[in-house]
This record gives sequence, structure tokens and C-alpha cells, in this order.
Amino acid sequence: MNIVPFSPVYSSAARSFVIDVLCGEGFDYDPLKDSDLDDIQGNYPDRGGAFFLCLSDDEVVGTSAVKNIDSDVCEIKRLYVKKECRGKGVGFALFSKALVYAENNYSYVRLKTDSSLKKAISIYVKNGFSVVKEDKGTVHFEKSLQSDNSK
Repeated sequence: MNIVPFSPVYSSAARSFVIDVLCGEGFDYDPLKDSDLDDIQGNYPDRGGAFFLCLSDDEVVGTSAVKNIDSDVCEIKRLYVKKECRGKGVGFALFSKALVYAENNYSYVRLKTDSSLKKAISIYVKNGFSVVKEDKGTVHFEKSLQSDNSK
């Protein structure tokens, strides 16, 4: 398995992968919330963010993204791993890749997750994220990167 920066060659595969994972977890495709997948290049790399793919034999088996909020703030999102690849460190590697990108380019990073995803929440807390809000089953986190960032 190999983690690579997004390439437009993978636009369709990345979009399909994320939607399939969402559906597999019981979340419906939301044309409003998921519209970023229609133009990954334009919504992430072209706007100062990043989108990473984990590939296995040229198949997308995981994703993570860093979305530019403003010049100092970003959000880690789109952290998904194919069911068959979970528990093998793929999710942590994708999260780490996104976090390093955030640390090198921003002062603050945010993320949010479903409150039922206890393993993800544990990883975020162990990596210095603090809960800033809980709202309707969603946990919002934030981390200051200022001490880690020479920006």
C-alpha cells in the first residue's frame, strides 16, 4: 500500500470510494455536504489544501484530506478506509499524512467525527486534539499547531 497526493487521474475512483464507504456505514450521499467530491482538485490542492489516497494495486483503499479554511486554519476531513483494510494502520497513516501537511502549512487544525467512532476519537485525543463542541452526534476537535509550526 502506498499513500500518494491526489491526481486528477483518480477523480472518479476517489469520489466513488468515499461514497461507497459512506453508504457502507449507513450514511446517505448528501449533494450539499459531498459536493467537494465533484471537483477534488479544485476544492483541495488548488485552494491550498491537500487530498491523499492510499492505493493498493492501483485501487483506492483509503483517503484523507486537508481543507483550507483560511490562511491560518485548516480542517482534516475525508478520512476513510476500506473495511477490508481497517485495523492495519492505514487510517493512522492517512491521518498522520494529513496532520503533517497541516503542521507545515497552518497554525490551527480542526476536525469532526461521529460520536460513535470511539477509535478515531481516541487517536485524535492522543495526537493533542481537544474537544471544542459536541453537537447532535458530532464531536468537533481543534489543535493549535503554533508551537509545532515555524510559519
